[in-house]
Amino acid sequence: MSLKRTIEIDGRQVPFKASAAIPRIYRMKFQRDIFRDLRALEKAVDKENPEESSLDLFSLEMFENISYVMAKHADPSVPDTPEEWLDGFNTFSIYQILPQIIDLWGLNVKTDVESKKNFARLSGR
Repeated sequence: MSLKRTIEIDGRQVPFKASAAIPRIYRMKFQRDIFRDLRALEKAVDKENPEESSLDLFSLEMFENISYVMAKHADPSVPDTPEEWLDGFNTFSIYQILPQIIDLWGLNVKTDVESKKNFARLSGR
C-alpha cells in the first residue's frame, strides 16, 4: 500500500509517494537507512519554530535525497539525479517541506502496520 501527497514547491504542485519500497530505493541509491535519517532530521528541526532550526549541510543533503526519492517514486519522469531535480526549482525550503514529508512517511508506516494487523486478524495468525 502506498500514499501520495502533493506539496507546493516554488509555486508548483509536486507529487510525493511513500510506500514500502522507499527504504529499499533510498538504500540502493544512497547506501543509507531512511529510518535513521528521517529520525535525525525530525530531532534536528524545532517543531515550535522550524525556521529557527539550525541544520548542517549534511542534514540538508539527507532532506534533499529523501524528498527526491519520494518525488521520483511518485513521478517516474523526475530527472535521474537529485541535483537535476533540485535544479528545476528556484526556492526549496526545508522548513516548509520537511514536516509534510515526515507526516507522509508517518502515515505510510501507520497504514502499513494497520494492514498487517488486519491481515493477521483475518487469517487467524
